[in-house]
Amino acid sequence: MKRFFALSRTTHGVLDIAAPAFVALLWLGDFPDLGIILLSLFAAFAAYTAIYALNDLVGIAVDREKFSGGINAGYSVEASDLRYPLAQDALDYRSGIAWFAIWFILSAIACYLLNPVIVVILVLAAVLETIYCLLLKVTYWRTLVSGLVKASGPISAIFVVDANPEPLFILLILAWVMFWEIGGQNIPADWNDVAEDKRVHARTIPLQFGSQKAGLIVIITLSLTVITSLFLPVISPAALGWPYLLASGLAGILLLIAPAIELYRNREDGRQAAKLFDRASYYPLAQALIIAVFVFIL
Repeated sequence: MKRFFALSRTTHGVLDIAAPAFVALLWLGDFPDLGIILLSLFAAFAAYTAIYALNDLVGIAVDREKFSGGINAGYSVEASDLRYPLAQDALDYRSGIAWFAIWFILSAIACYLLNPVIVVILVLAAVLETIYCLLLKVTYWRTLVSGLVKASGPISAIFVVDANPEPLFILLILAWVMFWEIGGQNIPADWNDVAEDKRVHARTIPLQFGSQKAGLIVIITLSLTVITSLFLPVISPAALGWPYLLASGLAGILLLIAPAIELYRNREDGRQAAKLFDRASYYPLAQALIIAVFVFIL
């Protein structure tokens, strides 16, 4: 099973579940019924398991070319020796397809039970993930597609707790997730893979703009993440107040801004990009824990 979970980057996927959990608690201002929580957790786990597997299934040829000289060190949340098991021939392609299909179908069923609209979002996420993989050698603008894919989970969470959500509030969540994904996940991941991406003539932000400009983009997008997060309480019916804003802002500074500045200062050290990726991966979890505490107290 380790090979299959490596295909789906399960450690990372489990951390990603914190983002929709945070958004659901924020939007509702309370804890949903236990049945909804359990079904939502299953739907999210199945969806992330499927979509991350899809990434490697679509990109298998390029991954084999990229890592022909060996798999790089990666990050602590994705440091398994079995990373990219398809590219390493540790898992056959048919088994990967079956794994993806099973989890995608299970997720679709769970999503339908929660709200049929979420099934549409799930399908769109799969289509966008495919497009994202195919754009590796085409344009660095694919980072925006990555942001849309990552936002599909949190936006789905909104439709779990609200059948008719306010569109402007959805856009606010979308902006927050996209800024975090671009600056804290996508660019650092590409930065970590610069040597491998050069082999395949990939068009990523670190390769196209260089480390200095890429570092500035990271600082700007993550600063916008923290700023946007300070406006998120307007969505919630809970009276969160200044203590919540201070806790949320502090989490952003420690997990996003500080490592982003460190990356910019030591941009020739590739390990700093991996460090930022790791720290940023825990940002949604921190936000979920903070909102859970405040919702429980209130």
